[in-house]
Amino acid sequence: MKNLPKAVSDLVKAQDSFDSLAYANCFTEAAVVFDEGKTHKGRAEIKNWIERANQEYGITMKPLEYLENEQVLKAEISGTFPGSPLVLSYRYEFENELIRSLKIV
Repeated sequence: MKNLPKAVSDLVKAQDSFDSLAYANCFTEAAVVFDEGKTHKGRAEIKNWIERANQEYGITMKPLEYLENEQVLKAEISGTFPGSPLVLSYRYEFENELIRSLKIV
């Protein structure tokens, strides 16, 4: 997908290669992720969260659409979880070309 910000493109690549360190490095040091009613704060927590998710579900992402003005990525995720595949929305806020906030809905 051509119009993805670099941090989002890097995040998708890290997710698809199950590289939790590269995934966490797409975020600012004090970033926050909101997913499934839980909040993960800071790179270390984000790395641990995605590492557990990768081990448990083996999730890969297929970007479908990026709404630049809303900073929302719609992506199909697949893995070993009930209902796979699903289409989710990833709402981003950026700071210095890194992700400051991510809300997955």
